[in-house]
This record gives sequence, structure tokens and C-alpha cells, in this order.
Amino acid sequence: MEEKRKTYIPDVERGIYDIKDEENFGFKTNSGLTAQIVREISEEKNEPKWMLEARLKALEIYNSKPIPTWGADISGLDMDHIITYVRPNTDMRHSWDEVPEDIKNTFERLGIPQAERESLAGVGAQYDSEVVYHNLQKELADQGVVYLDIETAVREYEDIVKEHFMKLVPPTDHKFAALHGAVWSGGSFVYVPEGVQVDIPLQSYFRLNAKGAGQFEHTLIIVEKGAKLHFIEGCSAPKYDVANLHAGCVELYVREGATLRYSTIENWSKNMYNLNTKRSVVEKNGRMEWVSGSFGSRVSMLYPMTILKGERSQMEFTGITFAGEGQHLDTGCKVVHAASHTTSNVNTKSISKDGGYAFYRGLVKTTPNAENCKSTVSCESLMLDNRSKSDTLPIITLANDKIDMGHEAKIGRISDDAIFYLMSRGIDEIEAKTMIVSGFVEPITKELPLEYAVELNNLITLEFVGSIG
Repeated sequence: MEEKRKTYIPDVERGIYDIKDEENFGFKTNSGLTAQIVREISEEKNEPKWMLEARLKALEIYNSKPIPTWGADISGLDMDHIITYVRPNTDMRHSWDEVPEDIKNTFERLGIPQAERESLAGVGAQYDSEVVYHNLQKELADQGVVYLDIETAVREYEDIVKEHFMKLVPPTDHKFAALHGAVWSGGSFVYVPEGVQVDIPLQSYFRLNAKGAGQFEHTLIIVEKGAKLHFIEGCSAPKYDVANLHAGCVELYVREGATLRYSTIENWSKNMYNLNTKRSVVEKNGRMEWVSGSFGSRVSMLYPMTILKGERSQMEFTGITFAGEGQHLDTGCKVVHAASHTTSNVNTKSISKDGGYAFYRGLVKTTPNAENCKSTVSCESLMLDNRSKSDTLPIITLANDKIDMGHEAKIGRISDDAIFYLMSRGIDEIEAKTMIVSGFVEPITKELPLEYAVELNNLITLEFVGSIG
């Protein structure tokens, strides 16, 4: 009997995410990375001298550090062919009506203006290397909340930015943190004063349109004592036949008794190298919540880190990773218990299909003085065929014995019996698989903001529509 053949459509059209705009930039650097290019970026931004000096120092560090070889294979990334700065042909606007039509249409397709009207207190929209739109509700501004693009913050809140910028993630941290320090552009600055409760989320969306370019946005958030904030980050890019690079940086400061939730969906195209760095520090009785979705990209290496610095501080990380054909998504999180009575809870799920590789890499570390801490880590992996791979590498470093530590990992395949049962009830194979995977990720989906939960379900559907048989 002839073996049943499977037909596979390798590149699923991702609808609105893969629509490309014609390039219409105001300025861009040459490809590659030199001191002259770094100076050009700084000059374009009319930066203070200290920032230029910091960039040039970071460039020196970048050139001195080797390319990391312990994670995903990034040998296909050649910085000589990456354009590090592309300024769109517009200044930043505070009304969508003033944004150039082609750029506005891109964000309209992505649903950003609609989300702002319906459910957000403020929005920032970055296109290539610069923020093109920014707005904050007047009520929050009247309470002292500051939400700006980071370039404006460097000018208007220079002392605060200088005190915190790349202090949590110094350029010495790793090669791509140094790269970020040299060529960063765009991003958000948020400051929430003591006791202010921001009940409606703020959102920044980063869209990379330029072919063969990099995006290096910097996000700096400070939530003061007893304050509360939910910040949402979205990312996407169309697919090209050359490598693109994302090496952003996120620094989060959660003061005493404050709460910060940071939700993100990274939906890059499958020619993207996603080498992002995110880190938070949490003071006494503070709480840090991460909700993270990693999709798209050819390679991801992303491990949001939380330093529980103050007594009774808490961290919760909820993450989902979906790796399809040609993807190696090396993701996870890190937590350092640096004070007593601190708590961390990690819950991750990963899915791999069509030969994709989902790798969880996590770290839980306690310091000698961090007694009576509690940490729980749960990792679940679902492989949808016999070509896909999934691994879990938990690293646990305990420096004292007064700790409650638990780790659980499960790896399995989608059940043929469950598929057969659903098909016997008149549901076709694609829909049956989609239903099972949607159920698997439901605990993560319910933590996402509504529009991103819908986006996640749409992405899952797109992946399965591309598989026949």
C-alpha cells in the first residue's frame, strides 16, 4: 500500500502582519556598526553629551565580547548587513489624523487606534526606529503620571533617565546588551508617582517595516511606592528574505508596595533574530507580574529576569511559546531571591510543530540571606508531531536551606485518541487540533489583554491552516 503523503505549505501568510509598506524613510544609516554610525544616530537625536559617551563606551564593550554560543544558533546573523537606524519620514504626532497615511493605515490594520479608543489610557506607536505617535489621557497626566517616548524623556526628565538608564541591564551584561547600548532608538518612558493607581493599561506597539534592519527600542518604567500599573507591549514585522534583528531592552523599577504587570506578545516574522533583554527589580512588599507570549522569529533568546530585592516581594511569570517550522525559540525566565520571605511563581507552556524547537531555559537563585523563600516552577510542553523538539533546562541555585522550592516539567504529544474522538463528532482534523491546542494554552490566554488573547487564538489558527493531512 502506498504510504499516505502529507502536503505542507511552509510559509503561512500571516494576513495583516505580513503586509509591507513601501520604504519612505527620512534618514537611515549605512549597514554595519561603526563609531561613525553611532555618532550619526546620536546627532540625529540631538542628544546630551553623556548619552553619546555612553553609546561609544557600549560599542567598545560590544566589540570586546564574543557572540554567545550556549543557546540558539545565531551564526546566520551578520551585523555588517544590518541597518541599525531608520527614521520614518515624519515627526512624532499626538493625533492619529496627523500621522502620515501609510503609517497610520499600518497601525489601523493592527487595531492600535481602535484599542486606544476602547480600552487603553495611553498609547505609543513606534515605526522602525522612532516613535511616530504618543498620547496619554489627561486625567492620568493630571495625577502626575508621565508616559513619553524615551527621547523626549531624555530631554525633559534627564536626571531621572540618567540615574536609571542601563543600570539594571548594563552594557557589560552580554554582547547584545552592549549592542543595544550603542544603537538604541525609540521606546517608552513611564513614571507613576507614589500611590497612583493606573487602572486602565498603557500600551506601546513596535512595528519594524524596513528590510534588513534592526529595532532597538528602550523601555524604562518606574512605579513608585504603593502605585500600580499595567503596561502592554506588542511587536510585529513582515517577512523578508534577509535577516532582521530585534535587540530591545526593558528596565522595570517596582518600588515598595507597588505592583507592575508587564504583558507582551512578540509576533515577529520568521526571518527575525529576537535577542531582547528584560529585567525588573522589586522592593519591599512589591509585586512584579510578567505575561509573555513568544511567536514568530527565526530565533528567540529571551529570559525576563526579576530581582526580588525587598522582603516579602513577589514575582509571577506566565509564558507561552509557539515554535513552528524553521524556528528555534529559546525562552524562559530568571528570578533572584535576594531578600527573605520572597515568593516566585513560574508557569510556562510551549508548543512545537512541523520541526520547530521550543526550549525552556530558567534560573531560580537565592542568596545566603534570603531565608523563608518560596518558589514554584511549572513547565508544560506539547509536541504536535514526531519531527518537533522540546527541552527544559531548569537551573536552581540555593544558597541556604530555609527555602520551599518546587519544580515540575511535563512533555508530551497531542493525543491521537482525542483527535479521533473529535473527528468522529464531525469536526475536521485542523479544527480538532486547533481546539486541543487552544485548550492547552487557555490558562495563559485568560491572563492576556483581550485584543492579544484574540491575536493569540488567530495565530494558532493560522499555523494549523498551513498544515494539511
